[in-house]
Amino acid sequence: MTKPLLFALPGNETFTASLARHLDADIGALEVRRFPDGESYVRLDSDVAGREVVLVCSLHEPDAKFLPLVFAARVAKDLGAARVGLVTPYLAYMRQDVRFKPGEAISSVYFSWLLSQCFSWLVTVDPHLHRWRSLGDIYDLDARVVPAAPAVGAWIKRHVPNAVLIGPDSESSQWVTAIADFAGAPFVVLDKTRHGDRDVTIEVHDNPALRGRTPVLVDDIISTAHTMIAVVLQLKGMGLPAPVCIGVHGVFAPEAYRELVTAGAERIVTTNTIPHESSEIDLSGSIAAALSPLVT
Repeated sequence: MTKPLLFALPGNETFTASLARHLDADIGALEVRRFPDGESYVRLDSDVAGREVVLVCSLHEPDAKFLPLVFAARVAKDLGAARVGLVTPYLAYMRQDVRFKPGEAISSVYFSWLLSQCFSWLVTVDPHLHRWRSLGDIYDLDARVVPAAPAVGAWIKRHVPNAVLIGPDSESSQWVTAIADFAGAPFVVLDKTRHGDRDVTIEVHDNPALRGRTPVLVDDIISTAHTMIAVVLQLKGMGLPAPVCIGVHGVFAPEAYRELVTAGAERIVTTNTIPHESSEIDLSGSIAAALSPLVT
């Protein structure tokens, strides 16, 4: 049987190499560059005819990545690939799932339509599902979701003895509950009020579950980090130990990582869905396990 053929979009080479080892897959040669006028140039330098082709592209900062990704998918189909699938450890454009103000684009719907035209299937990790029940609500393809909870819970169990997990808001409860189960640790979920993209208020009450344990803040995405910073400062003000901060996806807006460190986080850890210095939790094996039935 022919091995699947993986192509790494720029910045995804390390993750793709790890996936290929888990799958015993081939890695194809892909050239992506920009013309002087800013347009994208894409070339597949491997024979894809009759092959199961997998493009690997984590979609943080998605606007610059989207057109090269689409062009790579289309040229693979043009050159006779049997199918073209997408491994996108971080799936962008999931937050805008409703029209909050008149005239707003519901970008999660529009982005899903665009990707569904280009790929037969996709595999991702813990998409930011809030009002959508599943990716199947908006994606017209075979969408597989890999949960990060087992790996994150195992990391906590190994590295943070006597932990208590803290979810900063109700949206985080789905991840905190699952991770706490795998970590074998208690958890609490806080109340958050968002006043704007960079303005949040968190209520941390003197919960007995927090005493005598190492607090571990857990959320699916660390972007501006303002939510975690607010919790870190309140915990410090209550005389609790400096917390460990864990995010499934380390998006990290400019200065966010430094500001979280400055606020007093004991340690900042993310998975490797987005390459970053904090990426200590490897999910390539979990993604490979979900990917294997699609390509073999």
